[in-house]
Amino acid sequence: MNNAQLDSALAHWSYVAPLLTPPTNDAEYQALVKSLDIILDAGGADESHPLASLAAMVGDLMEAYESGHYPLPEAMTATEALAFLMAQHGLRQCDIPEVGNQAKVSEVLAGKRSINLRQAVALAKRFSVGIEVFAG
Repeated sequence: MNNAQLDSALAHWSYVAPLLTPPTNDAEYQALVKSLDIILDAGGADESHPLASLAAMVGDLMEAYESGHYPLPEAMTATEALAFLMAQHGLRQCDIPEVGNQAKVSEVLAGKRSINLRQAVALAKRFSVGIEVFAG
């Protein structure tokens, strides 16, 4: 890194630091969730994009907070895990496009439809959990 890059990083640090600081409460965690959504929408979901490493770092901070504050109960079905994670993140059925439209999400949560492999992969990525949570 040259001096110009370092000077630029230092000048912008007050904007970047909150993204790299572990959350200490739910408000800070929710701010990270929103930030991660913006980073992913800006290209961070593509592993070859320059924002991918930032998305991974923010995801790691969120995962550490979640595991300490909201551990997943053992022996949960995929449907129970989805319902739990939706509640934890304050999401509604219309907020889960990884499964499909609101009607499909409703059918999954009611046990009328199973989560398929494509959905399981997308949900695991979104919630930073292992695919086995949704594909079992």
